[in-house]
Amino acid sequence: MAVELILLEDVDGLGNLGDQVRVAEGHARNYLLPKHKACVVTPANLRRLEARKIQLQQEHEERITVAQAVAEKIGRLSITVPVEAAENDKLYGSVGPVQVVEALAAEGIQLDREEVLLEEPIRELGVYTVDIHLHTEVQAALKVWVVRK
Repeated sequence: MAVELILLEDVDGLGNLGDQVRVAEGHARNYLLPKHKACVVTPANLRRLEARKIQLQQEHEERITVAQAVAEKIGRLSITVPVEAAENDKLYGSVGPVQVVEALAAEGIQLDREEVLLEEPIRELGVYTVDIHLHTEVQAALKVWVVRK
């Protein structure tokens, strides 16, 4: 069953601030509503959105500005992740989003692991470029050095 919502911010693949969208009930209940990315379409919410649209747009632009500042900081960074590895440079285990987030936290940058875009975990020593998705409009590239411990 689909639910009709009003987006309170841009959502990848769904729409932009103020758009009315129809989504699956589970997606609304488990993601959009708890993260305050959307609200249910009602006449009262429509009136409230029109009154708050300017404020929401300013907040949206502030989030983009903050994300761009973080992206610039990440773009200048190069992090090192020390791991146990075999003689042939294969890792005992792998480096995933959690390890990248922990290394960034040591540099003073707090991210969620969902913001780290790795197609598959890193399983060999080397230098990798990892995409960081900070906002629907802002991404950064992080250089990750995976080295022997």
